[in-house]
Amino acid sequence: MRTREKEEQAGLAAFIPRFASTRIMVIGDIIVDHFIWGTVNRISPEAPVPVVNVTREEMLLGGGANVLHNIYSLGGQALLCGIVGNDDDGSRLRQLMAELGAPTEGLIVGNRPTTVKTRVVAHGQQVVRFDREQTGPPSVATISAICSFLDAHLAECGVVIISDYYKGVISQPLMHFLLERVAKIEREQGRRIPVVVDPKPDQPERFVGATIITPNHLEAEKLSGMAIRTEEELGQAAKLLCDRFACRAVLITRGEAGMSLLEKGKALVTIPTRAREVFDVTGAGDTVIATLALGLAAGASFAEAAALANVAAGLVVGKIGTATVSSAEIVAELYRDQHDEVSAECPGEVKGRRGDGL
Repeated sequence: MRTREKEEQAGLAAFIPRFASTRIMVIGDIIVDHFIWGTVNRISPEAPVPVVNVTREEMLLGGGANVLHNIYSLGGQALLCGIVGNDDDGSRLRQLMAELGAPTEGLIVGNRPTTVKTRVVAHGQQVVRFDREQTGPPSVATISAICSFLDAHLAECGVVIISDYYKGVISQPLMHFLLERVAKIEREQGRRIPVVVDPKPDQPERFVGATIITPNHLEAEKLSGMAIRTEEELGQAAKLLCDRFACRAVLITRGEAGMSLLEKGKALVTIPTRAREVFDVTGAGDTVIATLALGLAAGASFAEAAALANVAAGLVVGKIGTATVSSAEIVAELYRDQHDEVSAECPGEVKGRRGDGL
């Protein structure tokens, strides 16, 4: 490995211990991810569908709550603000957050049930998913409660994440309020709070004025209104999005093609994927935006934060279910190439060390 590459890896790794001193505000749609795991040995005589023999169930943090989970898994801290129902699923979500050590004051009880996505998984493959949710604009009282929470706590945070699953929480009035408050903090304190948005293509005008947006390839096509088939078209779409949303940067996640970052006034940069095997992309976008935000809060540039997010994404898609990654995993992955290089040069020595318990 070249010296420059080693220096770049060391530079990225240096940001990770700083995650512990960061605090992120996560605003968005809160979801409980319910997984039913089992096996399939036969087809139902009642219909041409598999019969799943259930072996276990899990209730996990999903949506904006999974972004929060990723932040804590990476060593950071966060406040989560969004809507839950006055129901058992809402109580379970509070319990899961409490187990992380995360505050729950930002969970506003609205006039709707807690959103639950149930996935049935057999032999590592998702068989079916069914959702229980009520979408649409929240009540005026609920939006007012969210704005009051943001007003009280926004100044405590270094970065804001918008986790939009288009369930209704991320409305135009809420974004207007948020961006006004962020601008006020910058005027009064001289401190910029980046607003990082994981957008859905519906009502894109909501996100004008964000610092950086992180659409996937399909979302970038819908938001830009153009097909993206070549690197040239990718650059054109990214520039269009940067101009349309008046943002400082656009990070387009592209699955097996990695990620492409366009900073305003700079050339498009593509970061190759580091994924070795892809088992499940569930929640991968949450991992990307959480790592990106932590990097920015730790003082990384857009390019450095995107590189860290790319490493985290490559790790999380190798896991099944709504998964997270740890800071230790990212560090190990950053130095994996160097370890492989040493293993290739000294196979006997490495083999001996493994025989001693490694």
